[in-house]
Amino acid sequence: MATNTYPPGGDPPAGALDIETKASAYHSEKAPSASGAASDDIAPHVSDDKAVQHARPEDFNMTPEDEKRIKRHIDRRLVMTVGAMYCVSLMDRTNLGAANIAGMSKELMLIDNRYSIVSLVFFVTYVLFQPPSTVICRKIGPRIHMSALTVLWGSVMIGMGFVENWGQLAALRVVLGVLEAGFFPSCVYLLSTWYTRYEVGKRNSVFYLTGCVASAFAGILAYGLMQMDGLASLTGWRWIFIIEGILTCVLGIAGYWLLVDFPDSPRKTWSFLSARDREWVCARVQADRGDVVAQPFVLSKYLSCGLDWKVWAYAMIFFNTTTISYALSFFLPVILNTGMGFNIAEAQCLVAPPYAFAGFVMFGGAWLGDRYRIRGPIVAANALLAIIGLPIMGFAASAKVRYFGVFLVTAGANANVPATMSYQANNIRGQWKRAFCSATFVSFGGIGGIAGSLVFREQDKLTGYKPGLYACIATSLLTLVLVACLSVAFWRENKKAERGEKELEADDDDAQPGFRYTF
Repeated sequence: MATNTYPPGGDPPAGALDIETKASAYHSEKAPSASGAASDDIAPHVSDDKAVQHARPEDFNMTPEDEKRIKRHIDRRLVMTVGAMYCVSLMDRTNLGAANIAGMSKELMLIDNRYSIVSLVFFVTYVLFQPPSTVICRKIGPRIHMSALTVLWGSVMIGMGFVENWGQLAALRVVLGVLEAGFFPSCVYLLSTWYTRYEVGKRNSVFYLTGCVASAFAGILAYGLMQMDGLASLTGWRWIFIIEGILTCVLGIAGYWLLVDFPDSPRKTWSFLSARDREWVCARVQADRGDVVAQPFVLSKYLSCGLDWKVWAYAMIFFNTTTISYALSFFLPVILNTGMGFNIAEAQCLVAPPYAFAGFVMFGGAWLGDRYRIRGPIVAANALLAIIGLPIMGFAASAKVRYFGVFLVTAGANANVPATMSYQANNIRGQWKRAFCSATFVSFGGIGGIAGSLVFREQDKLTGYKPGLYACIATSLLTLVLVACLSVAFWRENKKAERGEKELEADDDDAQPGFRYTF
């Protein structure tokens, strides 16, 4: 444990040594004094581990200014770093659409269903390799785990710029799926450990919104990179993969220093919060939901989290959401080009405005959810937005009106990604259940990616991709049904808890009473 620090020129506040000694039980069995030796005349000896795990936030004598300073520091360092890394992750897995209309389809002969196959194979390994990712992240730490994955998949992206046939491209997409599998669930898990339940909504939205910047401007960037056509005897679409891969590697290397560890971890983080600040964060999370300390890992107990049907309901909602969002990221340039009649340059650039609009909807919903402590109605409202937009996008006579429908669909689908993340994060408790839920949640998102890569088929082009539109409408309707079922279940369970009939989400040995589900 690093030595605690206080504001320059200031002495530790009265009782601070005692509080820090108590709080250090989050990290170790016995608490050191400020000098590193156990001294009864400086701080009381601690022998009851359970008693000291639950230091209260108010015990740290933090001023409101101190609390704001710590939260802002976490936001800047954690949310913006994982957001930037997710930005390149999303860009790297979805830049096929831009490369496809930039000449890749002709050069690699992506005839029949070959483009759909190349899109799909990524998600096979992406889904299969996600379940252990959060456990590995917890064991070795996010800095090593997430930065190493980023550098490795960036290298694969560079390799995609040199493929000679579509089989080689598909093989590299398989490897890309293995490497990216561990990143997003680790992000979801890491973010949920640093914030209380009604702070995480806005943070999730900023995290995902940063990623959406990639989707918004990837088309414009791709169009710019296409202009390198002929440089070093490489065609323009190859430079899309090469330059974006180099950017990914650079950000992955920077991530080793910029990423932060879990708040209760004794591993060092470069130039971040003082030990006292981190202990205060732990105390806040413990007071909010009582799961800041990870229980010893037991495989049978970890897998038993799958017996809770709600875990699968959250995952299914995420599947419904990502089916649409991935379908848009893969096929929106194609639909704008071939379905709505825009030329290649217009199609690349017209991808950006709908994602910018989605950002406003996303953050607005997150603010309302945190402010009024609701989650399900936000998810349902976004699903309704997609349901309204899909028929307009598919069936309106005018290309301009159909493009307006694209705005609604893009906003509804993408805003529901962070909204659903917050929905599940608010309604589970326990570190290993949180890890399990993050893994299954994102795995189902990957399965949604498989569905999204198949819904708009080449043979449906002449019909205006109507089967794909029907599938997307069906997934949005299913989201409404699942939110309704969860809301009824939450209401019943909260009533039982209020009558004293049961404790909710009390699987861990040290679970604190008083937990309630968030509608």
